[in-house]
Amino acid sequence: MFEQWPTGALVVNPRSLQILAANPAALRSLGYTLDEVRALRFTDVFLQEGVDPQALAGRLRDATMRATLEMIQRCRDGSRRNVEVRCNRMTLNGEDALGVAVNDVTVRRVVETHLLERHQHLAHLAHHDQLTGLPNRLYLQANLPGAIEQARKDGSVLAVLFLDLDRFKHVNDSRGHETGDKLLKTVAQRVRSTVRPEDAVVRMGGDEFVVMLKQVQSTDQVNETAERINQALSAPMVVDGRTLVTTVSIGVAMFPRDGSDMGELLRHSDTAMYQAKDRGRNNFQLFSPGMDRRLKERIAIESSLRAALSSGQLAVHYQPIMDVESHHVVALEALLRWKHPSHGYVRPERFVSVAEETGLIVPIGDFVLQRIIADTVAWRQAGAELVPVSFNVSAVQLQRSNLAEQIQRLTREHGVEPSMLQVELTEGAVFERREAPRGDVGQDAVAALRELGVRIAIDDFGVGYSSLSYLKRWRVDALKIDRSFVRDLVTDLSDLAIVSAIIAMAKHLHIKVVAEGIEGWQQLEKLRQLGCAYAQGFLFARPAPAESCRQYLNGEALDLTARLPVLDPLEATGSGDRFRALQV
Repeated sequence: MFEQWPTGALVVNPRSLQILAANPAALRSLGYTLDEVRALRFTDVFLQEGVDPQALAGRLRDATMRATLEMIQRCRDGSRRNVEVRCNRMTLNGEDALGVAVNDVTVRRVVETHLLERHQHLAHLAHHDQLTGLPNRLYLQANLPGAIEQARKDGSVLAVLFLDLDRFKHVNDSRGHETGDKLLKTVAQRVRSTVRPEDAVVRMGGDEFVVMLKQVQSTDQVNETAERINQALSAPMVVDGRTLVTTVSIGVAMFPRDGSDMGELLRHSDTAMYQAKDRGRNNFQLFSPGMDRRLKERIAIESSLRAALSSGQLAVHYQPIMDVESHHVVALEALLRWKHPSHGYVRPERFVSVAEETGLIVPIGDFVLQRIIADTVAWRQAGAELVPVSFNVSAVQLQRSNLAEQIQRLTREHGVEPSMLQVELTEGAVFERREAPRGDVGQDAVAALRELGVRIAIDDFGVGYSSLSYLKRWRVDALKIDRSFVRDLVTDLSDLAIVSAIIAMAKHLHIKVVAEGIEGWQQLEKLRQLGCAYAQGFLFARPAPAESCRQYLNGEALDLTARLPVLDPLEATGSGDRFRALQV
């Protein structure tokens, strides 16, 4: 059996470790003859890495030793092989001996090493972003809890910074996704360069990143890091030979002050990031409990708004736009109203931003448009003299819905001319459209509306981006001067100068001007003197339901000597503020 055993087998003197016998398989593996092997000791041929030969000899002499050892076999030609050595005590011809079985595992070690490297490579791919090379969301999920636990043991502070690039979508839309990807790689490199080697920079996906700062000494240290990131990313970047500028909004949450686990820290840093966006972008905000309360309020509004869409809580009221000289109604503005069943009327400024963030503005916009068409048809059937109806459209709605196609379908179905509709866009919405890639003009939302015959007005003019180039590019029909300039028109020389300049500029461009928020006779007279043709405000009429608007559509001039009895429910003090107490 010893001679025929397929792998190496030796008999060794347990005291001197002299090799007494070796089978043919062992001799072939070692490259020695039997006489040459018998002249060697076991430790001359076999060794363990990091183990002294004397210590190994002592272990082999141990009478109780029964073990499988991983060793290196030194062959006669100088080569080395990985082997497993199994030693067993035995008695041979009445004498103690050590039986040694030797198994060559060189090939197995090569395979195991390859599999280990492959596993490590796959683990790296699974936990790192392929585009930027940064750790990814899975890495954060695997490592942030451990970092929190270590900070808890050390009594140290851990900071989580949530980063979101500002208006990154516009880069993708205007320059293409390939350019957007290159920009993300540059952003990743810049963020990585602003933090310490022991800090982690993670790409969560899209244009969102998380920075994990360990061993934070003070809030000032976090502020300085966030400021460095803001400055690094706001510097111009050259991508494909073109200069791009991007900014980032950062929210910060710290352990243990702002959360005790990964979920709380990420949620609170995300909340603080949205606060940074609300404050104009390109800044950072530290989380505070007040932000969490506002977030819960927004969640409550979103939930209630979804219910409002399906339960008939939304309505459209109309306010007339009047000719300053003739006092005739020349148009109506459609205004969205939401009457919550238990909280009363909710002001639009409380829920419109939530609707835009959640995408609910699209179905809400559809509802408003359908209501306008239905009311217009009802007025026509009642014999009223129709005037154009204007309605607000947000940038989100303009981007996500095919507004021109909807208007064309609805007006065709109900026999209403598209020219009886006027879309009011904020300067922000128009500004964002400026960066859209230029192509077929019919594909652009604003151009498609104009081709259809829909009128275009700029709402709240003067308080947005105030880039005058779009007035020519978009062929604007009307400008609506924001009420903030009209309110103190009579007493504030700056407001007077601004309003006068807007009216003069619009007159040269053949654009109509509507002054909003008229509440006093002196305001109206001053606007008439400046040459403003149209006005809108409580002095003439308050927003009213469709059935109360027949009085505006009889072709007669408004009687401004008496206030109309129809009251806007949002005039009530505190109306819509009770959402602050709503619990989620």
